[in-house]
This record gives sequence, C-alpha cells and structure tokens, in this order.
Amino acid sequence: MPDLSAAEPKDWADAIVALLDTHKAQDIKVLEVFDQTIVADYFVLCTGTSNTQVKALAGELEYKMGLAKVDYLRMEGYNEGTWIIIDYGSVLVHIFQRETRDFYNLEKLWSDSKDIDISALLN
Repeated sequence: MPDLSAAEPKDWADAIVALLDTHKAQDIKVLEVFDQTIVADYFVLCTGTSNTQVKALAGELEYKMGLAKVDYLRMEGYNEGTWIIIDYGSVLVHIFQRETRDFYNLEKLWSDSKDIDISALLN
C-alpha cells in the first residue's frame, strides 16, 4: 500500500474501501458527511458475517493503513465485535455485523449525506 500520509481524506476512504472489499466485507458504502457534521468528512460502512470477520477486517485495516503511514486516532468496539468504529480523523470506519447495522441504520440517520459511488473500487 502506498504512503497515504499526505493524501486527501477521499483517498483514504478509497483505500479503505478497496482493502475492505479485498477481505470480503459486504455492503460497503461511503457517505460524504462534511456538510452535516464536524466529526468527519466521510463515513465508510461495511458488514462482516461474524464477530471473527468483523474483528479481522478491523485488524487488517489497522495494519495496512499503518503501513500506508495513516494511524487511527481511536478504535471502539473491538472486544464485542458487533460494531467496530475506527477513527482516522477525517474518515470514520464502521464495521458491523448485519443485525447491528440493521438496528442502527446509519444510512437512514445520515440520509442527508451524499452517497459516494464506489463501484470502480470494488472487485
């Protein structure tokens, strides 16, 4: 993975999407939220099929983004493995199990945000 330390947040989000897709994350979405919140510019959402996969996706993301010289600020939910949030500052990554994603329905909560087309990044 190339050095992303000087890259724009959208480039980080794209790299995260590609990495999650490579590791079989499901239903990946990117929401552009900078007009709605100061928390982040982009939310990346995806679903894992089990606690094990959710944790593995988070671990792989932490490792590969670290190699790209992008370290997260904090990670929440790893022990439970049902919803892990990884905060990269301008990009917040939400890795869910299906039931948790359906329950919290962030896509509806942030329905005023722009849904970014990521089809070119997916295999």
